[in-house]
Amino acid sequence: MNMLINTLVDSNAQRINPKITIEQLNEAKAIASQTKQPLLDVLEEISGLNADDFLTALGQLMHFPIFDMLQLYALKPDFQLLPFAEASKYGCVALRDENDAIQLVYANPFDSYLQAKIELIINAQLGYYSLEQYPLTWSLAHHKDLSAFLAHHETTMRAMDGLIAEHADAQNSQHGIEDISLRSISEDTSPVVKFVRSTLYDALKAGASDVHLETDPNGLVVKYRIDGVLTQEGGIQGIAQAEQAISRIKVMSELDIAERRVPQDGRFKVLVTGGDGKVREVDLRVSIMPSVFGEDAVLRILDRKALSNEAQGLSLETLGFEPDIMARFRLLAEEPYGMLLVTGPTGSGKTTTLYGIISEINTGQDKIVTIEDPVEYQLPGVLQIPVNEKKGLTFARGLRSILRHDPDKIMVGEIRDAETAQIAVQSALTGHLVLTTVHANNVFDVIGRFTNMQVDPYSFVSAINGIMAQRLVRINCTHCAVHEMPDEALIAKSGLTEAQTVGFNFKKGQGCGQCHGTGYKGRKAIAELLCFNDEIRELIVTREPVRKVKEAARLNGTRSMREAALELVKRGETTLQEINRVTSLV
Repeated sequence: MNMLINTLVDSNAQRINPKITIEQLNEAKAIASQTKQPLLDVLEEISGLNADDFLTALGQLMHFPIFDMLQLYALKPDFQLLPFAEASKYGCVALRDENDAIQLVYANPFDSYLQAKIELIINAQLGYYSLEQYPLTWSLAHHKDLSAFLAHHETTMRAMDGLIAEHADAQNSQHGIEDISLRSISEDTSPVVKFVRSTLYDALKAGASDVHLETDPNGLVVKYRIDGVLTQEGGIQGIAQAEQAISRIKVMSELDIAERRVPQDGRFKVLVTGGDGKVREVDLRVSIMPSVFGEDAVLRILDRKALSNEAQGLSLETLGFEPDIMARFRLLAEEPYGMLLVTGPTGSGKTTTLYGIISEINTGQDKIVTIEDPVEYQLPGVLQIPVNEKKGLTFARGLRSILRHDPDKIMVGEIRDAETAQIAVQSALTGHLVLTTVHANNVFDVIGRFTNMQVDPYSFVSAINGIMAQRLVRINCTHCAVHEMPDEALIAKSGLTEAQTVGFNFKKGQGCGQCHGTGYKGRKAIAELLCFNDEIRELIVTREPVRKVKEAARLNGTRSMREAALELVKRGETTLQEINRVTSLV
């Protein structure tokens, strides 16, 4: 009888004050490690508690307040702040209370990196608020309650997206454009389709310029290029799943899914719903490349709507050029004829610079025609022609046709071959101002590029007004940058001595929510500008060594990109590590 009474008391005590012991937690960790089961599921089974008691005990163990199902439904989810895709992926939902404060509810307190991931996502959405100014409150909910809550709101989202869905379906039926939205992601039944759509959705939300899908022995790794630097964002396990994801990209790009031995290039469009509820088209250029483990894909994101918004009011000031560079570059762009070249690697902002100068010189009194691949910005009052090589419209053929269209100023997106180079030079010599880009490391390498393309040196120097080489340097995050003196090894690696760094205001970002933990936020252009005069022209025509051309250029006011980059370090705007990544010591 006494034993029965003791059993009832113990059972009642467990019901009133359920607990999870450290021993049970350690046992669950061992079992989860051996069986590869989720730790949370193993611990709940070992505890022997029902769902409500387990949640209470887990909250006590991890020192978190708890949310039951009634409390979840009492608040409104904010899927703009933490998108539905991330909420489902991480098992976490952002809620707003009656005071509009943010309450984050999640199920797995044993994921040590989850809070940091979620806070980075939310802080990026909040923009000008920091987590210190706008604190987040974390609570626990049972994973089954959280799953049911998210499932319930899938239906709500479909109802809210009704009109958008009709528009997207109509567009898809007519043009085969992929719909990238919360609705489409939540409705996808295929894991591969859901993975591809979620990857593109996340990339657009993060402001990535490129998406890299890299196949390795274990599956597929996803990387985003943000501010010119690749960051790993996730992936999928398994070679078979990796092949299916690449095949899905090929289908969207109308490429040959059976061909896996040679590179392929394509493009497709997606429909994206913005924060204002409006649907817009985003273009993606696709490059498929065979690799040792299968195939890799790189998707270049061309958000024309966003770029057009940026183009409004675009000028050299907004690009961050130094005042002396801007003044001299403007003088070259105001010449009535001749050629003005901008050079640099892919992604260094060459086209953006040309758009900035076109926006400044476009007074409406001149006929301005561009030929580009593709048209990235839409400028009012400018005739913009997209290259279409499948139809035979190349840079060279388009440039010939432009000359019959009575232009005053011409922009050629890129000089890639000898034919385009010859026509561009002749256009500059016949009274047109030609703005164009070419790939080279610095302003002096451009001379060699045109020589290799069989352009007559005398014609080249007669046509050219100036060459500008540029790079984009990441800027220290203003929210977390602090004074930090670099060590002697880094100073020496940067080609400096401690005496030369006297007066430098060294700063470095520590990493925060505003900069996604990188320490950098935004980029700024640095440049070296070579203005041609008679002396430099004579040196090039007589094929004098590059050393003499450099000496004459320096006397004419040319300053290297390395010097421009060091000036940013001196002012505390960037770091030695960043300028070493972008520029060379030579």
